[in-house]
Amino acid sequence: MSTRRELITLVGGAVAWPVTGWAQQPAMPVIGFLNAGSALQWAHLVASFRTGLKETGYIEGQNVLIEYRWAEGQHNRLPELAADLVRRQVTVIASGGGIPPVLAAKAATNTIPIVFTSGSDPVASGLVTSLNRPESNITGVVSFVRVTGSKRLSLLRELVQPATVATLTNPGNPGGDAEVDDMQHAANIYGQRLLVLKATSETDIDAAFTALLEQRAGGLLVQSDSSFVNWREKIVALAARHAVVAIYGQREFVDVGGLMSYGVSYPEIYRQLGVYTARVLKGEKPADLPVLQPTKFEFVLNLKAAKVLGVKISDNLLSLFDEVVE
Repeated sequence: MSTRRELITLVGGAVAWPVTGWAQQPAMPVIGFLNAGSALQWAHLVASFRTGLKETGYIEGQNVLIEYRWAEGQHNRLPELAADLVRRQVTVIASGGGIPPVLAAKAATNTIPIVFTSGSDPVASGLVTSLNRPESNITGVVSFVRVTGSKRLSLLRELVQPATVATLTNPGNPGGDAEVDDMQHAANIYGQRLLVLKATSETDIDAAFTALLEQRAGGLLVQSDSSFVNWREKIVALAARHAVVAIYGQREFVDVGGLMSYGVSYPEIYRQLGVYTARVLKGEKPADLPVLQPTKFEFVLNLKAAKVLGVKISDNLLSLFDEVVE
């Protein structure tokens, strides 16, 4: 009897000890993921973000938690979403989807580390003091490269050389003006007129295409912008309906039927965002991490869209594409 009682006591104690041990374990770090877009439309980039975390030793649900906050394209929601993450006392905020989310995060805290992706110049936007030495609680990865606008125009000219070309830009994107200036400079060299179409809401897209048709623009350059990504199916559908030869700033447009895209590799940008976020979790300070600049670009063609538009792709141009999708 005494042996049985001792065994029960021993087993009971063995069960109790791990419970006490678990209670003493430090809580897992929490990443606040703040984005201007939606979970569905940015799922592939979230996957790249997780890849970057995993490469640096963090797996969601195992040794790190992620609190997602999506603005669903409504930038006015960002300040409250950022404030909510601060109240949650997250370990670090990872901001994506343009400059508005990181500005909202910056306004919400000057102590919680912030790692961002942005298509705007972070120095001109006042986010960091310099790219090499951010000197604040903020660092990140920029996707903005000024010359991509002129590069897109030169690639578009391989297919069409109209007297007037149009560019779709979002006035709310601080990097948009610089890209328009780059395109304008290139258009002047080519002797083309550049029609600037502005859209800050989805309803503006219809008006932009109406103006494009009225002005007889023979080609369209769509800038990189998180809002445009959210509206990509509508933009691509209108371009197809009106037989507009278009080149886009992000491959997401090609994936839904757009003709072609040239720009930075956003999966790579978000992978780097994950790596930098993990480095902050490991104890590195944003002030000591230089802002990273793009190193990988991609030129993607939708062959089916080219056939529907009746656009002939020369062998020379075809050799330049990094990827051709059917």
